[in-house]
Amino acid sequence: MKNTNRRYVLGGLTASVAAPAILRSTRAYAQSPTIKVGFVTPSTGPLAGFAEADDYILEGLRAHFAGGVTNNGKAYNIEIIKKDSQSNPNRAAEVAAGLILDDEVDIITAAATPDTTNPVADQAEINEIPCITTDAPWQPYFFGRGGNPAEGFAYTYHFFWGLEDIIANFTGLWNDAGVAKKVGGLFPNDADGNAWGDANLGLPPALAAQGFDLTDPGRYQPLSDDFSNFISAFKDAGCEIVTGVMIPPDFGTFWAQAAQQGFNPKVATIGKAILFPSVIEALGDRGVGLTSEIWWSPNHPFSSSLTGASAKDLAGGYTAATGRPWTQPIGFKHALFEVVADVIGRADDLDDADAIAAAIKGTQMSTIVGGVDWSNGPVPNVSKTPLVSGQWQKPGDAVELVITNNAHAPEIPVGGELTLLG
Repeated sequence: MKNTNRRYVLGGLTASVAAPAILRSTRAYAQSPTIKVGFVTPSTGPLAGFAEADDYILEGLRAHFAGGVTNNGKAYNIEIIKKDSQSNPNRAAEVAAGLILDDEVDIITAAATPDTTNPVADQAEINEIPCITTDAPWQPYFFGRGGNPAEGFAYTYHFFWGLEDIIANFTGLWNDAGVAKKVGGLFPNDADGNAWGDANLGLPPALAAQGFDLTDPGRYQPLSDDFSNFISAFKDAGCEIVTGVMIPPDFGTFWAQAAQQGFNPKVATIGKAILFPSVIEALGDRGVGLTSEIWWSPNHPFSSSLTGASAKDLAGGYTAATGRPWTQPIGFKHALFEVVADVIGRADDLDDADAIAAAIKGTQMSTIVGGVDWSNGPVPNVSKTPLVSGQWQKPGDAVELVITNNAHAPEIPVGGELTLLG
């Protein structure tokens, strides 16, 4: 058996702590045929919106997996063990290490921004445990972990879109709007912000190449309470567009201060912060008209490989069960376990981490978020999913996220036209 020696390494943003190696001489399912799957997610903290639908998704998955997954003619139970990262990279690393060393999971998964995916994947790579992650652009996932495109990683795999897709969709929205190509950038000092604002690989060179003039006052600290310097810089530069990648509390603070200080851009396209209906509702009338990337919606023309449910079915089921509007991570959380089930069914030897990792690498399947195929990614260990963009509009009593630009994923239908703020 491959993984007999493990090192406890506490990753994240600070230090590494070594502990004695441990010996795993038997697998839990030697007595009971159960595959343990760890799942790290930000159930609490400023990223909790990404995890709002987790319990609903997991309930449905556990019901589906009750009959087991068959591998080489034998049915295996699947046990999903969820841990809360508390929206903190250090905590994500800590709970990942616990899942690997204490719970002895066979596969570990994670979702929701690089603050969750990266420390979990790092723990998995160090401890030689197969890992699948999603819900984070691939550049901060891959390069943020020190990835080398010539080598890749041995155990850690990721599916999502990339900054090139964000740039294509955001500039498509802005060109549709017909406003001046003067953009104000809001990039925090975190994994996402440093990747999006990177002078070589991020938005600055790509926007410049398309004739957009980006004003970037520098990195701000997450949970900042004062964006006055940014607002002043944007006003002085005549920015008619504002963009960035922010957590909801930071955008709420910025957007309120922008109104107070008389900064009224014609287009505001913000990654991450305004993905969720609850955030838009909290902003009131100033939430209507904001624009964002759209990774998944009820109108995406994909279905679950597990249940056959369409995107519309899955989103509608969540609303019916909870009374809350659908959110974009619903599809990707479900797809994460579609891939897990597919891998378990195909692995040559479920007692061998290398065999499981090889099965992940060999994945070629359709999921409720689109195709997942690690043979044709932009770099090793990455499979891309389609991305469109759109706007929060209020056609009736409720605010809805409407797809307005599908130029880079025409298989996903448009639902309306872009309108300017104010």
